[in-house]
Order: sequence, then C-alpha cells, then structure tokens
Amino acid sequence: MATSDILIWVGTFTEDPDEGIHHFRLDPTSGALTPAGTTGGVPNPFFLKVDATGQRLYATNAVDELDGRAEGGMSAFTIEQPSGELRLLNRQATGGTLPCYISLDRSGRQLLTGNYNSGSVAVLPIDADGLQPVSSRWQHEGFTAINPERQDGPHVHCMVLDPSERWAYAADLGADVVRVYAFDADSGSLTPAHDLTVTAKPGAGPRHIAFHPSGAYAYLLNELNGTLGVYAFDAESGRFDEIHTVTTLPADFTDENYAADVQLLPSGDFLYASNRGHDSIARFAVDAGSGRVEFIGHTPAEGSWPWNLAIDPTTNFMLVSNYESDRVDVLRIHTDTGDLTPTGHSAPAPKPTCVTMLAL
Repeated sequence: MATSDILIWVGTFTEDPDEGIHHFRLDPTSGALTPAGTTGGVPNPFFLKVDATGQRLYATNAVDELDGRAEGGMSAFTIEQPSGELRLLNRQATGGTLPCYISLDRSGRQLLTGNYNSGSVAVLPIDADGLQPVSSRWQHEGFTAINPERQDGPHVHCMVLDPSERWAYAADLGADVVRVYAFDADSGSLTPAHDLTVTAKPGAGPRHIAFHPSGAYAYLLNELNGTLGVYAFDAESGRFDEIHTVTTLPADFTDENYAADVQLLPSGDFLYASNRGHDSIARFAVDAGSGRVEFIGHTPAEGSWPWNLAIDPTTNFMLVSNYESDRVDVLRIHTDTGDLTPTGHSAPAPKPTCVTMLAL
C-alpha cells in the first residue's frame, strides 16, 4: 500500500483527567513517530477505533462512574484531516462499567462494546450527530473463580463481529467462555445463541478474538493461561469447532504472565500474540489449508507489559503499546518470514493500552 503519511492515535489508562488520546505521525518508510498533539480531558480512553470512512474515531471511557452515573462511557470524535486533531461529537453511557473494546459494523451505523467490570455487552447506534443511547444490552451471568483475583464475576474483554457480520462473539474472562449473539445490523439488536457458547479450559481467561482473512478460522487468545485456541469457523451456523490449542510462552517460563492481544497479517500467513510478563511477542506461521498455527519464535517487545499490537496499513510496521514503559515501540515486519526486528523508533505515551491509525 502506497501512502505518504499515517496518523496514529494512542489510548491511555492513567486515571489522570488531564491526559487522554495522544497523536503521532508515522513515517511509512522508516517507522519514525513524530508527536502531533494530545486530546486531553478524555477519561481513560482505554480502546480506540477509527471508522471505515476515516472521518470518525471512537474511544471507550473505561471507568466505573461517569457524568454522575454508575456506568462507563463511549466518546465519538470527528477527525480533522490532515492534522489528525479530534473534535468531540458526543458521549454516551455504555450500560455497564469499564467498557474495554470497540467493534464497528461495516456500515458504521452500529458500535458494539463489552463492559469488563460489570460483565455485559451493548450496542450503541450511530447517526450524523454521533453515538445514540444503547439499543441492545445483555448481562452475562456466572464465573469460574479458578483464579479468584480475576474471575470473581463475569468480565467481558472483547466483543467481535465475524466477517459476515451475522454473529457477535463476547470473550468472557471471568466465566471462561465465549458467548455468541446473532446480530442484526439494521436494528442494532443482539439475540443470545446459547447453544453456540464456546467453553475454554477452566482458568484460561478468554480475552481477544481474531478471524482469519479467509473467514474460515478464528483464534482465541486466553489471558490467564497464555494459550491460543484455534477454531474452524462456519459463518452459516456461527459455530466454532476447536482444531488445536498452543501456548504463547516458552516451556521453561514459570513467572507471572498475562497474554494480551492477537493480530494476523492481512495475508493471513502469520499471527502474533503479546505476552505481558514475558514481555514478548509470540510469532506463529498459519497454514491456510487447515488454520493450524506453528510457533516460529519470540520477539522482545522492546519494553515492559506489551498491551496491544497494531499493524500499520502498509504492513511494514507493528506498533507495540508497552504499558509499564510509558512508550509505544515500533518493530519492522518481515512479511515473507513473519519476523519482527527493532527499528529503534519509539514515542512516549503515559500507560498506553491501544493504537489505532489512518493512512492519508
């Protein structure tokens, strides 16, 4: 992909009301990051998403109370081009506490989120004025308590649409399941499909889901036990069928670790998973015929506690949100081998948790 400039926005989780979303520009040749400003006063913009038009950015307000209500929020911004400056359109409550993920349908009319602390999922319609009140909401029940510090209740960590946009998948870390919903993009409604629930190993802690570009496979990253589940996916039925499960860690690693994010190259040839604790990115080759993955190595994250991974539109670079290092680091992607190598480029950002971007 040829592009002259890439706008970068970094979400933060600082609890500081004066902080917010940090802006950068990425050089698509060198990987250098140039500071371009900050949108302050955005409460805990934990997760960010640019819509398909490149005209709007959405940010979770990952808090338990906002605007006098015991709920988290979702903020909508317009994007000024070419500066990347954000203009607040509006903000809506999410029907639960600490929202931590954003999915948008292709039409840009519906936003789906998961409320981590309260363990619920919600849809917020979108129109010309911005976000509208929640149109559909479901509260999860049950938890495993295998890990009592993290599994004391339902905790939805992501809400992802499948490529056909007929189904929505909610990874529930507290209950060790992925709950499935039929999704109607016209009405913004979710209908539980209980018979399609995906059960993970007790104590696994499902966190993030990624679909293969072919639409034939799904990958579930489990935070608490550091594993990656590989599933055959059928868009007609919405069913996940497990193929195999692999670890994201070395066999001799026994220290604390929490897997965080999973990303695939647009080609579908390679998959990456971040390890917080081992402070690495696990690299896997993907077999297009079977969906199976083969571990090919670990790359140091160049910082501490790599939260989220973002692949730039040129597929030249991976941006790593190194939370404890207060820094975003840039790695070069070698698309022929799946290798990642340091560029020497990074940019400061307080407690970064998410990177989203837009090619100009």
